[in-house]
Order: sequence, then C-alpha cells, then structure tokens
Amino acid sequence: MCPWAMRMAKLPKLQWLFTDTPVFFITTCTLYRRPMLNRPTVHESFKAFALRSPEYRVLVGRYVLMPDHLHLFAQFGRESVSIGIWMKSLKNALSKVLKTATFKPPHWEKEYFDHLIRSRESYNQKWLYVRENPVRAGLVRTADEWPYSGEIHELSIDCRKSARS
Repeated sequence: MCPWAMRMAKLPKLQWLFTDTPVFFITTCTLYRRPMLNRPTVHESFKAFALRSPEYRVLVGRYVLMPDHLHLFAQFGRESVSIGIWMKSLKNALSKVLKTATFKPPHWEKEYFDHLIRSRESYNQKWLYVRENPVRAGLVRTADEWPYSGEIHELSIDCRKSARS
C-alpha cells in the first residue's frame, strides 16, 4: 500500500473519499516567517521543480508564492512518493536558491499543512481564497498583478467512492 493510502486508511472518516489520485492543498512557511520567497530566482526554481515532479508521480497544479509562505495544490497517485518526502525535496530545492541569495539557513518550518480536497467546489473555493492573498496583504491591487503565482498542470479532481472502500 502506498504511503498516502496507508495514511488515509488510518482516518476512518475519510474512507468514503478514497480516490486513486487525491489532490491536496499544501501550505508551508519560512522559518520565523522571513520574507524571502517573492523573488524571480525562487519562482523559477519552484517552477522547475514542479515541472520535474511527474518524475515522482506528483502533479503540481495552481500555486501562490507569498513572501513568507507557499500555497499549492498537488495530485498524488499510487506510485507517488509520500507528501513528506516530496515536500522535503521541494524545500531542499528552494533552499539551494535561497542560499545563493545570501539567506542563511535554516529556511523552513519543519512542518507543513496539507488538506485533502474533497470536491471540485472545495478546490475552487480554496483557490479563489489563496489567489487573493497578495491583494489582502497589500502587495498588489489585483491578483493578476502578482507575478509569483500560476498553474503548472491542470489537476483532475475525482472524489468518487472507490470499489475498495
């Protein structure tokens, strides 16, 4: 059984949500909320990592890089690495860029937040909220002005019951 399936098996309330390709909403923060992610080099490194993520059987959908945290949607499958391993790889990739930008490590909080997306409606609601973060923070007037957001892959939101549940 793959790591996310084992994790879901431990959560009886979620058994009915089982899907072969769950989508997670993930948030991670810089250590002490240091503002260092809103720069072109970090954004390019993030996009490069996300484009390589299918090698780990992970697809990165929409995302927003804020100065001190990152929101993203990622889809995992049967052959995917665990969320924990994938997040560690992502943080390591971005830390390499941060070191060259003279930010002293450590760069990240150890933990991250992940939430299983249960419906297309939930996905859309969370995206609309996250997309407006730069506006609420006073960084731009409209979300379209924020240069550190986008979509790498279009994710398939499938929350049907599985025959195995």
